[in-house]
Amino acid sequence: MRGKIFATYTGWIILINFVAFIGFLILINIYGEAPVVDMLALKPSNVLALKNLWTFITSMFMHAGLGHLFVNMLSLLFIGSFVERLIGKKRFLIFYFASGISAGLFFVLISFLTGSNLDVYAVGASGAIFGLGGLLMVLTPRLPVLVFFIIPMPMWIAMIALMGILWIMSLGLGLPIGNTAHLGGLIVGIGYGFYLRRKYPRKTRMISRFFSR
Repeated sequence: MRGKIFATYTGWIILINFVAFIGFLILINIYGEAPVVDMLALKPSNVLALKNLWTFITSMFMHAGLGHLFVNMLSLLFIGSFVERLIGKKRFLIFYFASGISAGLFFVLISFLTGSNLDVYAVGASGAIFGLGGLLMVLTPRLPVLVFFIIPMPMWIAMIALMGILWIMSLGLGLPIGNTAHLGGLIVGIGYGFYLRRKYPRKTRMISRFFSR
């Protein structure tokens, strides 16, 4: 099983996330939390000042806690492995990073346009994961999935429901959830899905029909 996981880019991304989480904790113990977070997490005010632009990448491998890391990596294990088989390893890797970076750009843009949350940090792989989900909304809209690993729904409804639930939770409970980053990743995924449908109409129709059974 371990060999199969690390034969995929998904498996290596998951491993890097766990290693990065441990490294992050070590750096905090050495240098303190504030300077490490400012150096590695995505902060709109830093980006707008053209500082720490590498955080578009590093923030994708940072997580706010073990629970945050576990939920994201479990989601990535299932959805990432499926997308990687569906579109190919190279295309998957490029798309994963494109989705994550685009999610970060969208987060910064909305913060700039609204003038709020400029000093709020964004971390996690969920922007890229929502990109993968957006792609599947278009390519396999009727694929049955479990929202929160419990509630069965077709993929296209599941992604909308998940986005709505997380947004309500963040507003109602005051939880620090990167909804605008999730939305940015989702939009990029949907856009790429429609691009693939136009470029490979017969293949994508076959995929959609096969996974709607």
